[in-house]
Amino acid sequence: MSTMQNKSRLRRRRAGWYLGIFVAVLAVTAQVLYSTGAYDSWRNARSVDRACGGLLAQGGLPDALQSSELRAEQLDSGHGLLTDCMVKRADSGADGALTVSLQWSKDTAVSTEPRAWFTDVSSGVAAQAAPLGAGWPGIVRNRTDETVMVTLDCQNAPGKALIALGVLINKPDGAAPAVLTGLGRVTAETAQKAAATYGCHANAGARLKEVNPPPAGSQGRPPAPLDQSRGSCAALRGLAPQAARNGVPQAMEYPADSRTPQVNCYLVTDTDKPGYGVYAFYGAAAKAFRASGESGSSAGPGGTNDRASATATCPGSTEPAAFLITRLREVDMNDVTYPVPRYSPDFANAALKAFADNEAKQRGCSEVRMVAAS
Repeated sequence: MSTMQNKSRLRRRRAGWYLGIFVAVLAVTAQVLYSTGAYDSWRNARSVDRACGGLLAQGGLPDALQSSELRAEQLDSGHGLLTDCMVKRADSGADGALTVSLQWSKDTAVSTEPRAWFTDVSSGVAAQAAPLGAGWPGIVRNRTDETVMVTLDCQNAPGKALIALGVLINKPDGAAPAVLTGLGRVTAETAQKAAATYGCHANAGARLKEVNPPPAGSQGRPPAPLDQSRGSCAALRGLAPQAARNGVPQAMEYPADSRTPQVNCYLVTDTDKPGYGVYAFYGAAAKAFRASGESGSSAGPGGTNDRASATATCPGSTEPAAFLITRLREVDMNDVTYPVPRYSPDFANAALKAFADNEAKQRGCSEVRMVAAS
């Protein structure tokens, strides 16, 4: 056998050895990746990167879910949503999950979720929302689950707004302020990222450092005399004597914020029960409020004529602002009671006008118009 043939056979043999070694190394590497969880971590991280069509902002996720090991899944984007995704803790059996959805408000009313928020404007403080803060046009609600809504008006497309909803559906154990701040960051920064991707030129806020839940009702924060109001009820200070005569000498208020899409002020009885709710809704929130069917001034729940409303034209949105004052009710089983026994149209109209005029001044709105009761 020639020397050339021997060398060729040796080369083939060595190539076979190398291939075998390479396959063995791959098998060992795969086993190591599986046994150490490295592959699962890589796969989970990849699912988060792809979440919500790659639009999900991840900066606040570790705080929101109290973990850095997370996985995501795409949800069914129904109801006209742009996208809808869920992020969970990857730890087996661990609490912690949130959903984020994106939608436009231009052509149709916003989806069922935010619209349903406003069907309870007459039920105590159930409809309360706190400003998101840091210059963001957003609110925080705490009903069954903590929820953040951010509404970015597109300055280059009047009447068009991008709405982001973030919901903690399975709250993890951990420091509540950090969790809520994380949810706020995820929702707000996802909205900002999506707006840039879709060419919506919008005014966003600064990085959120602390997000607090609504301070009234659920947090047990006591009301204060109306004439001492400095936040969302400040416009009604001059009506304190009239408010006292109508059974609501106190106020339950929220931080003043000229960018929040919802403002609320509650007038409270001397037994600390909310008697009147005073609200303002702007942009996409005003659109959702009208879609809920609660914006009329003619009648509240049960057909009682116990509310008044107003509108205004505001910059940055083609949707008129909506203002409402309504007598509040308490529901205990099938029994409905009113902390304020008698609704006063004169007081309600005076309070609503003062509130709406002040809101319009703060936001540069015009043409405040009281809506006549029908």
